[in-house]
Amino acid sequence: MITKPNHVPEHLALLATSAVDPFLTEELLKAEGVHGGIDLAKVVEPLPEDDARWAVEPIRGLVEDAMFEFREDRTRADAWLAPRLHATLRLTRREAADKRLWNHLALAVAPDYVAWRHLSEPTATRPERRIAAERFRGPADRQCFSRLWWAAELFRNGPDYEPVVVACRNQDLIHTVLRLELIDHRPTAQALVRLSKNGLVTNGREVVGLSAAINAAGATLVYDVLAPDEPREAAALREWIEEAASAPPVARRELPTGPDEAPAPEQSVAALAEYFAELFETAPVRGRANAGV
Repeated sequence: MITKPNHVPEHLALLATSAVDPFLTEELLKAEGVHGGIDLAKVVEPLPEDDARWAVEPIRGLVEDAMFEFREDRTRADAWLAPRLHATLRLTRREAADKRLWNHLALAVAPDYVAWRHLSEPTATRPERRIAAERFRGPADRQCFSRLWWAAELFRNGPDYEPVVVACRNQDLIHTVLRLELIDHRPTAQALVRLSKNGLVTNGREVVGLSAAINAAGATLVYDVLAPDEPREAAALREWIEEAASAPPVARRELPTGPDEAPAPEQSVAALAEYFAELFETAPVRGRANAGV
């Protein structure tokens, strides 16, 4: 397994996708060797160093702790790291939508974590262990770090990250649901977490079936009407971001606290959880005898 580059930058930067490919070598994708870091540093666009949010040290500390704590079960690291990465890297959604930031984090700051978390296990049909390139510079729902940040952003309930932990413990849930536009509706996200937490939706087939049913129903039913939400509190988010410079490192044993926004209305969450449970009864779940009945 590879280690971190010899040269790890002190600050995050922006790395254009067009500049990534020369560093995605066969050695790296097989987790046999990593770039030194010096050449990569020559092709990045720097971010303001006076902004505490771009400091690399807190992120390196998180990924190193995750690799140690979950060395026996890598997938469990997602539920631990997602809320802590989000609370450490305090971004606006516009900033988080910039793939260049995630390219730099994955390739320049923590390629060893990407390899540790996403190096495939050998199978009969694919005996070679390999990291998918999209884990370094892929879409938001596949890239190693952006998927965790966005999972935390979309599944947190105001300042409460506990729903994020529940969501990230179900790999099928975050893989499938992060692609749905409806997930930006907070009561929808919390209702899905509630169904997962209650054990109604557990495996990949059930998640895919329910997601398809929710999407289909959403084409004719506006969830904002069935389950209204409160507007997001921009001032609370700005204040939370501004506090980054004075915020202590996130706790390792306790969940951090997110922006001081009001949670999704409980009445709306309960209404959607009940509605989704009804949808699930006839959702097209592959292998279920009554699927689609």
